[in-house]
Amino acid sequence: MTAHTLLLVEDNAQDEKLAMRALGKIDLAIAVDVVRDGQEALDYLFREGNFARLRGTGLPVAVLLDIGLPKLSGLEVLARLRAHPSTRLLPIVMLTSSDDEGDRLRSYRDGANSFVRKPVEFDRYTDTLIQLGRYWWQMNEPPPEMANA
Repeated sequence: MTAHTLLLVEDNAQDEKLAMRALGKIDLAIAVDVVRDGQEALDYLFREGNFARLRGTGLPVAVLLDIGLPKLSGLEVLARLRAHPSTRLLPIVMLTSSDDEGDRLRSYRDGANSFVRKPVEFDRYTDTLIQLGRYWWQMNEPPPEMANA
């Protein structure tokens, strides 16, 4: 795992494919790990279950978290991550097709760093992911405890 790993939590195969293509266009050393449901996201970030082998490795620089996930919703994942000391400061971007204002409000109340609606058009979706990737790797300065994780 590199110091510049992004976790994409996405259950839609087409959205995953588009995200990977877009993030691949960024001229930075970015590794993207993908998990496909809420429980898998928690296992990955807490280094449990199938991801126990990652114990001792740093957390990703950011998480792109969909809301509508199987097993546990993105909102449930967000709440659990914010409740745990090791992940409470982890940058989390809710990347979702939801246009429910309640989802947006709950995301921010529960500690999301950003709420981004997935554009429907391919070019706009690609541009959005490129901008997100560049922001989290080139512009954002993580809290000290995350920078050394």
